Amino acid sequence: QLGLDMEELEEIEEDAGLGNGGLGRLAACFLDSMATLGLAAYGYGIRYEYGIFNQKIRDGWQVEEADDWLRHGNPWEKARPEYMLPVHFYGRVEHAATGAKWVDTQVVLALPYDTPVPGYMNNTVNTMRLWSARAPNDFNLRDFNVGDYIQAVLDRNLAENISRVLYPNDNFFEGKELRLKQEYFVVAATLQDIIRRFKASKFGSTDSVRTVFDSFPDQVAIQLNDTHPAMAIPELMRIFVDIEKLPWNKAWDITKRTFAYTNHTVLPEALERWPVDLVEKLLPRHLQIIYEINQRHLDHIASIFPNDVDRLRRMSLIEEGGIKRINMAHLCIVGSHAVNGVAKIHSEIVKTEVFKDFAVLEPEKFQNKTNGITPRRWLLLCNPGLAELIAEKIGEDYVRDLSQLTKLHEFVDDDIFIREVAKVKQENKVKFALYLEKEYKVKINPSSMFDVHVKRIHEYKRQLMNCLHIITMYNRIRRDPAKLFVPRTVIIGGKAAPGYHMAKMIIKLINAVAEVVNNDPIVGSKLKVIFLENYRVSLAEKVIPATDLSEQISTAGTEASGTGNMKFMLNGALTIGTMDGANVEMAEEAGEENLFIFGMRVEDVAELDRKGYNAHEFYDRLPELKQAIDQIQGGFFSPEEPDLFKDVVNMLFHHDRFKVFADYEAYVKCQEKVSELYLNSKAWTKMVIRNIAAAGKFSSDRTIKEYARDIWHVEPSDLKIPPPNEPRDAVEDKTLNGTAA
Repeated sequence: QLGLDMEELEEIEEDAGLGNGGLGRLAACFLDSMATLGLAAYGYGIRYEYGIFNQKIRDGWQVEEADDWLRHGNPWEKARPEYMLPVHFYGRVEHAATGAKWVDTQVVLALPYDTPVPGYMNNTVNTMRLWSARAPNDFNLRDFNVGDYIQAVLDRNLAENISRVLYPNDNFFEGKELRLKQEYFVVAATLQDIIRRFKASKFGSTDSVRTVFDSFPDQVAIQLNDTHPAMAIPELMRIFVDIEKLPWNKAWDITKRTFAYTNHTVLPEALERWPVDLVEKLLPRHLQIIYEINQRHLDHIASIFPNDVDRLRRMSLIEEGGIKRINMAHLCIVGSHAVNGVAKIHSEIVKTEVFKDFAVLEPEKFQNKTNGITPRRWLLLCNPGLAELIAEKIGEDYVRDLSQLTKLHEFVDDDIFIREVAKVKQENKVKFALYLEKEYKVKINPSSMFDVHVKRIHEYKRQLMNCLHIITMYNRIRRDPAKLFVPRTVIIGGKAAPGYHMAKMIIKLINAVAEVVNNDPIVGSKLKVIFLENYRVSLAEKVIPATDLSEQISTAGTEASGTGNMKFMLNGALTIGTMDGANVEMAEEAGEENLFIFGMRVEDVAELDRKGYNAHEFYDRLPELKQAIDQIQGGFFSPEEPDLFKDVVNMLFHHDRFKVFADYEAYVKCQEKVSELYLNSKAWTKMVIRNIAAAGKFSSDRTIKEYARDIWHVEPSDLKIPPPNEPRDAVEDKTLNGTAA
């Protein structure tokens, strides 16, 4: 009626880019599922003023720009100043007969902003509460600094910087003071909020003045999304022991039963290890509490394994040697009643390798919860054509119960359905091709295979291996231009952490290769390479439905789960991948013959490590690999600066932890099988249907039901709450008739 176009408005809205990659997006899917399952759940985090940087590609290099996502306001959030809470930093600890007191602290206020999280068609609306840092009004104006009023007001920025910007590292730990402040800030505000809510409920019954916390773990479950909120464990202990005056053992029992910890990575450089000196300066009481936790923990181990000093060293929360550090993963394991990985293979590695000593001690503590994605965003919203086609065949209920997709197996030989699935994919490709041509000024052949590799740029994800395959395809076309070649559009996208030199060089290399390939007349429309700028959720929603081939090619044992892999599967792409993360379970669900699985398994990688990985051996044995590397090294893709990529080549030969050369041959051969199948459109589409039919397990609804039953001990409810306009007595009548649980 206003003459506005809804799609145009949607395009204008900024992404809330408040996470780095899979871990942040997983939390968003989990919030959607928790609301849809009717769980009384809250998501807590930081309201960063600047989210993940906007990526610009200039002359083939990544350039970062600040993500000023709040510039035009955010209509979905509501500030809640009435729930503002103080958070303390620095200071010192006084010990008195009454117990420890943390004094002379600096105070920062945490101002909550609430965003509604609606469940799918069930009238449930949960809350995501994000904290923003505010300086108190007397900041720097009490005690010292009395004279310089102007400077004191300007210094308020120091406190408010806590929620200024998201650290842009994915799978990498940067031990900066501001980052530790952020971690404690979200934890301290959230725990106060949870305890306030508990005390206000009928469960927080007070005998005279003191609250009885015995029922706390029965009413509250806190899931630690990686170790980033690990300070919640000593913080809850501080509240119980110092403020609520509980005895240590009781406080510890309640704390352990409240927390559960999800591990998201096994890469050593990603594990948080905070220097003791930094924690002592910023959170002196918490350090004392961590020491006490550690002492009791080590006493317990020594009682079971007497005289095993090496075991004590391995399992300590404190790492000696060089600067003393706190191992936050160890703190999380000791302070939680459940620990889980995010795919079967990852949970196995967690149990038998990374945290083996802890699993020997308490095997029942370790679980698996394979990740999932919300089908509301990742099918209905981003691919309405496919969603509708599925609904025509099996009804609409699958949106809430994705396991019903197995019903599609009945239609795998239905010629009309096969044609319609192919048609939806083609329409999505044409639409995305138009978008690419508008944004990148390159002519895209919509009948070419869309080969897509989108995720954060990291050596372990092996975008370099994809790049070597592109160069190999290019060389094959040049060698024999008349030979049949299945046309491809290779799309690679993702952000590199600003301080990650190698990742930035990989982006430059991809763009340098694209420049050569896309402008070679011999190649023409057979092969196009595009680096997708500023990959983010809103762009994923465009590219994923248009993808034919999904690249999931991490070295076996490095990608904890992956979730992009699931999004592609649900949207009718086929997967080329290693037996890593959730790829293993995707192959298990669909049948390994319906994925393009290649390369070393975890055991092969271990065996190669044992005998020693020698990159030169592969280079000398594989002529096409040698040619590609020689071209990179010789400046074929950087004629103005022939040794531009010397760091990349040097890494590949001398310190490639992720063994790109070892999987190159199997990868290229597997890609030939992909091209061969793509020639047979009907056989390809049948395999697509088998994949979609097997994708049901990978709904985050299933994941959340498992967390709810195995870890949080709550029952999901598929009840539709009546809308607010329906009188409440009608609800009570229904309950009496036994129609409501």
